[in-house]
Amino acid sequence: MAMSGTELTHVGQLALLVTEVAAAERFYRDVLTLEHLFTFGDLTFFRCGSTRLFLRAVPAAEWSVGSTVYFAVDDLDATCARLASDGVRFTAPSQLIHRHEDGAEEWMAFFDDPDGNSLALMTRRGASASSDD
Repeated sequence: MAMSGTELTHVGQLALLVTEVAAAERFYRDVLTLEHLFTFGDLTFFRCGSTRLFLRAVPAAEWSVGSTVYFAVDDLDATCARLASDGVRFTAPSQLIHRHEDGAEEWMAFFDDPDGNSLALMTRRGASASSDD
């Protein structure tokens, strides 16, 4: 058991590699509507809830796909429709991923950013939809 004050409380920052900061900045700010915090050099930062998203440009030869970033949304269908109208192409449409014993359902839709990083939207519907069980 962790000593008081030493617990991991939340994810503070996630990092993704991109090939062009300006294009990534436009996508995350204008299409995903994340709050842009600052850019310097080949680094740009955004706020998504209490988590900071850090994008770092690397030469295309050094770029590789990282982990999937899942964005929680309240209305999955409306968010998918808005992103599609902004030109986002979904690699997997909105779909039921899991149904819990209490009837709550986990729904997700997947897409890529302009560099090919895997992104997803996620929501929980139904009974005890706010629980993380």
